[in-house]
Amino acid sequence: MHTGFVRITSALVDPALLDLPWHVPLEEWPADHLVALPQGISRHIVRFVKLNDTVYALKETRERIAEKEYDLLRALERIDFPAVKAVAIVTDRTDADGEPLESVLITRHLQFSLPYRALFSHVLRPETMNRLLDALAALIVRMHLTGFSWGDCSLSNTLFRRDAGAFAAYLVDAETGNLHPKLSEGQRSEDIEILRLNIFGECLDLQAAELLHEAIDPESVVDDIVARYERLWHEVTYEQEVPRDARHDIEGRIRRLNDLGFDVAEVAMSTVDDGYRVRPKVVDAGYHTRRLLRLTGLDAEENQARQLLNDLDAYRAESDLVDEQQAAHRWLTEVFEPVVRAVPANLRHKLEPQEIFSQIIQHKWLLSERAGRDVGMAPAVQSYLTDVLAHKPDEQAVLGVEVGAV
Repeated sequence: MHTGFVRITSALVDPALLDLPWHVPLEEWPADHLVALPQGISRHIVRFVKLNDTVYALKETRERIAEKEYDLLRALERIDFPAVKAVAIVTDRTDADGEPLESVLITRHLQFSLPYRALFSHVLRPETMNRLLDALAALIVRMHLTGFSWGDCSLSNTLFRRDAGAFAAYLVDAETGNLHPKLSEGQRSEDIEILRLNIFGECLDLQAAELLHEAIDPESVVDDIVARYERLWHEVTYEQEVPRDARHDIEGRIRRLNDLGFDVAEVAMSTVDDGYRVRPKVVDAGYHTRRLLRLTGLDAEENQARQLLNDLDAYRAESDLVDEQQAAHRWLTEVFEPVVRAVPANLRHKLEPQEIFSQIIQHKWLLSERAGRDVGMAPAVQSYLTDVLAHKPDEQAVLGVEVGAV
């Protein structure tokens, strides 16, 4: 598609994209075209624009790199991998004097997500760092299972969303990545070595900015993230020998993998002298997410989904409902939706609905512990809205606020 002197390649073009000042370098775009959102460290110029209630991230880069990243992000989207979604590439740009400008890759901004530095306007605490490392390790394991080598694993190239007390990580920069049928041990090891170097540098940057807790040692963080990755990779992929009289160990292995959020498509088994050799075929993360979506139509992060399913299962038991689908429908209409509707309009941009519900469940448990009895959902909701949510910062950052606006 041509518009003026540019070419836009996209599966689905938002016509409003055509009206943007493509003849101007991104660095010089006027503030009235932009929205101010937190962004990570990038080697490229990145700007955010809001068109028809949708926020897009625009990155200037060379045409060949933009095309490769666009294709990779589209491929990752097709396999439902947690990454930002590619929208378009803008090429053949020239300035007012006819001089060539770099191409622009357009991605859809991930709502309620933040780069790691934006999470820490104050000192980064050890427990927060641990949750970030867990999320990043899970992302890289999931990535390697799909045959994707990142080539630039780091906190800076990741976006984080809150996930029921933890974080969920999303890939935001794929320009150095490659998708293979399967990764070799060398390709996996190379990614982890790059991760070591990048994480160490990022911790030093935080330390220099006095945003790293004094108890956190950058070298220890590097060892920790690699150890977390290796433990998870081992649990997901190792071949297990099970005695003949302990077949329940196979079911236990599958349950552990499900608890970690991974689906098992099939189990390869062979006999050995004293039992069986078992190797589950893990297909993807998102076990609880998919179960919740199937039962209720709600799309949630993995830990959020686990909490919501626990609440649903408790509701089903209390209601003596045998049919799971019927229980899910009633829970959705009698429990989840009334809680979400109770959130005042001026507080709905604080957190996404599934995270609010997850936090209310935790808040209700704390109130009940203090009172020595079940306080009930309605009082817990009101207490959470007044005492907790009203004082939280807007998780959508400054969505819709113009650059330079107060």
